[in-house]
Amino acid sequence: MKKILHIAEPFATGVLSFLIDITKRQVEEYEIYIAYGIRPLTPPNVESLFDKRIHLIKVDSFKGALGTVVNPKAYLDVHKLYKQIKPDIVHLHSSASGFVGRWAIPCRKTKVFYTPHGFSFLMQDGSALKRKTFWLLEYLSAKRKSKIIACSEGEYKEALKLSKNSTYVNNGINLKELIPLLASSSLNFHTPITVCTSGRILYQKNPPLFNQIAQLLPEIRFVWIGEGELKPELTSPNIEVTGWITREKALETLCSSDFFILPSLWEGLPISLLEAMFLKKRCLVSNVIGNRDVIRSGKNGFICNKPEEYATIIRRIIKGEINGTNIAEQASKDVENNYNAATMANKYSEIYCQPIL
Repeated sequence: MKKILHIAEPFATGVLSFLIDITKRQVEEYEIYIAYGIRPLTPPNVESLFDKRIHLIKVDSFKGALGTVVNPKAYLDVHKLYKQIKPDIVHLHSSASGFVGRWAIPCRKTKVFYTPHGFSFLMQDGSALKRKTFWLLEYLSAKRKSKIIACSEGEYKEALKLSKNSTYVNNGINLKELIPLLASSSLNFHTPITVCTSGRILYQKNPPLFNQIAQLLPEIRFVWIGEGELKPELTSPNIEVTGWITREKALETLCSSDFFILPSLWEGLPISLLEAMFLKKRCLVSNVIGNRDVIRSGKNGFICNKPEEYATIIRRIIKGEINGTNIAEQASKDVENNYNAATMANKYSEIYCQPIL
């Protein structure tokens, strides 16, 4: 049985969800190893989330994105793991793992793949110099013999600027887990009408814009599923913050909502959006890579640029001027057909079998 070594410095949020879903399927075909680093958002029971046949290896030298890239021990630890495991395939996840892995592993001897899950140089929470530095690191690493597998078409277009040896596979979600929830995810409006979002309350997720939208719709209940350092920016009295809750509780909260909004400043291809679409929420998102790869405005959701646009569309759907039911139904069908984890895993297996030029 061939071996796959996944390396994931950020073992949390979207990357963690991705690995849970894809390795459930890969473990039937491959021997799976995952080398991971702990982040503040890594669940305390993270190992229990995976199939017992998967080998999970905690790497203490993984200390956040920048802390990993500048830590010589991280490179030594990755190289040591590579020599011990002797994998046939190495799959790197996110920027820090992508940089360290492509330089610590002999890429000409082993197939190495890299999925950015959102390029660091697209992040807007740093200076122009910082973004240029991230771009340079990606550009230099792309010279190594490896293949970039972007998680959306928009990310793929950015990857092609770094290397022609790029492709993409859309992120997918585990539909079997969510199908039982469809019955409780009513398309009838709740009382009170509720708008939600989910994720860590940080700069990327744009809490000031979420707050502005809530202020424009004082009669509507707004819920942020999550916690984070920018919670004080959510000042509108109609906003509730759940704090960190179990996945089951988070999905229950999502099902009892009428709208899902994602006003992010950047994304890869957000799992939270795919889940909301499949559960037939009326989705409104910002105009960034990832969001606009999934949402076809006016067909399966809406792309918005200003808080007034979010508020106007929400009001028009509530009044029946826009058929939000048809849009939510179409969103669910689109995810079922194009963004399911089974299809995603099959496409990755096909790419793994192809030669890297």
